[in-house]
Amino acid sequence: MFETKRCYVNIFMKSDFADVEKLYLNEKVRRYLGGIREESSIVTVLDEMHNSSEDSWYWVAREKRTDDFIGLVSLDPHHEGVDIEVSYQFLPNWWGAGYATEIVQVIINYALNELNLSKLVAETQTANMPSCKLLERLGMNLEKTITRFGAEQVIYSIKSD
Repeated sequence: MFETKRCYVNIFMKSDFADVEKLYLNEKVRRYLGGIREESSIVTVLDEMHNSSEDSWYWVAREKRTDDFIGLVSLDPHHEGVDIEVSYQFLPNWWGAGYATEIVQVIINYALNELNLSKLVAETQTANMPSCKLLERLGMNLEKTITRFGAEQVIYSIKSD
């Protein structure tokens, strides 16, 4: 569906379940996302994503050259129920090489320019400095700090031009 310099970003399919499950079982990926999920709950989450409502979108990112799985990116309603949130999880071996910036930028552009959203938000733990820096690099602005899920969270936003 989308192509970046180094990646393909395609709609999440049932054939992607095994790859996406790796994210939910990876301690480093889940450090700021509530920890590793029980395998039985992962199946439920994957089914919900695969059969998502019309206000939710899920994509898997793969490296062009090798077709290796990089991660998952999504747009869905934010916890507060007002805005759409961009979320992402990438396997650690892809961290620090600009893949997240490349992939999430395409999804932000899609949300603002194709879906015509006037605003997009992202939420991450304050302690997750790499994620905070990524959101700032993508042009998102710190909107507020809250406590949710037992930790301090920051909500970033970006508005369409």
